[in-house]
Amino acid sequence: MKKFGFWLVSGMLLQVGTVSADPARVLNKNDRYKNLELFQKVLQFVERNYVDSTQNDVLVHGAIRGMLETLDPHSNFLTAEVYRDMKIDTSGKFGGIGIEVGIKDDVLTVIVPMEDSPAWRAGIQPGDRIVRINGESTKGFSLSEAISRMRGKNGSSLNMTFYRKGWNRFKTVNLKREEIKIRSVRHQELEPGFGYVKLSSFNENAARDVRQAIEKLEAKGKLKGLIFDLRMNPGGLLDQAVDVTSLFIDEGVVVSTIGKDPTQKEVRMAKKGESRKELPLVVLVNSSTASAAEIVSAALQDHHRAMILGETTFGKGSVQTIIELGNEMGLKLTVARYYSPSGASIQERGVIPDIVLEEYDPKLLAQAKIKRDATRERDLKGHLANPEAASSRDDFSVQEFKEKGKNASSAEADENGEMTPVRFDPKEDYQTREALKYLKSFEVFKKIKS
Repeated sequence: MKKFGFWLVSGMLLQVGTVSADPARVLNKNDRYKNLELFQKVLQFVERNYVDSTQNDVLVHGAIRGMLETLDPHSNFLTAEVYRDMKIDTSGKFGGIGIEVGIKDDVLTVIVPMEDSPAWRAGIQPGDRIVRINGESTKGFSLSEAISRMRGKNGSSLNMTFYRKGWNRFKTVNLKREEIKIRSVRHQELEPGFGYVKLSSFNENAARDVRQAIEKLEAKGKLKGLIFDLRMNPGGLLDQAVDVTSLFIDEGVVVSTIGKDPTQKEVRMAKKGESRKELPLVVLVNSSTASAAEIVSAALQDHHRAMILGETTFGKGSVQTIIELGNEMGLKLTVARYYSPSGASIQERGVIPDIVLEEYDPKLLAQAKIKRDATRERDLKGHLANPEAASSRDDFSVQEFKEKGKNASSAEADENGEMTPVRFDPKEDYQTREALKYLKSFEVFKKIKS
């Protein structure tokens, strides 16, 4: 059971696994010994001569973290505390502030806040730059450093300072860590015969909950069409991605994964018995639709089973596994890329919708205070390249952010740095209303054809 997803400020659960080395790529023994000898020399010199006292385990753990940070942003060394936290993520209940983060342009950046979490209630949005954590500048922070500082006991406070494109000043908010209970699936009847289901994450009950939501909509009368909302969905368990896809197709490839050895290809097929093959389907996606959510979107698109509508997705097409290191520590390592049924890699590129539709109604855009600053996989420091395409600890200044985003329109500016939760009602959402129009047109064209 592999998992796809970002760093959550709460942790994640991945199946413990083992990875074998490719003998052809193993370093020459002499080179390896020379490198280990160099490491040992530096370690001894630091321990003997550094101005303050040092701890051997702290130095070694720091070296391991530094090694992994030369890889992609999803490979990490897991200390005992982080490793324990990761084991409870997919149960749908965990502690934290409820945001997922990445490094964009060398700045710690919010990927997505979880609905109803402390971060969401504070008005934090995708694209917000995290400037300080508890008064300490994040400039030069690695991802693991930032996450370790955001973790803490439930009920404890966390001060965070943000910058959003268009602001003239930073905004500091006080968050209280709490147990995050994910309501993975929401559903609603938009109009008689037309249903809406939103999946927030691919936890261990995702497929079951989506199926039950559809059944509840069907209990109200025959469904003429369904809108399946995967916007702001950061991913989750691969098994659940396969099972959710199998609710709409019952044969064919859902996803394949290829690791370092291209001859070792793992293919996951749709499961029979659950599919609603004739139900007209529109899938909503945006720049925060990632990983397992991209697997589902790409599979339904390649099988011509659904219309994909919205914005190009995040573009995380890599597979991570967890290796136990002993003493409750672990290693999260990227071991493969995944591919859509047509053989395309989603890495960097994302899933391109059949119909590209901006988040806001163009007529109302001028009235909107904030247009979301999209962050995608290709923006993250050290991301894997698509195989089909080719710091100091000083503080930030508002001016350097304004210089980077000086072409921002006035519609994106919020002079006072206000942060309010984004309240969501499917019936008032522009993309949902447009998707409903497409579903209705499907009924019209069926009549014309007949």
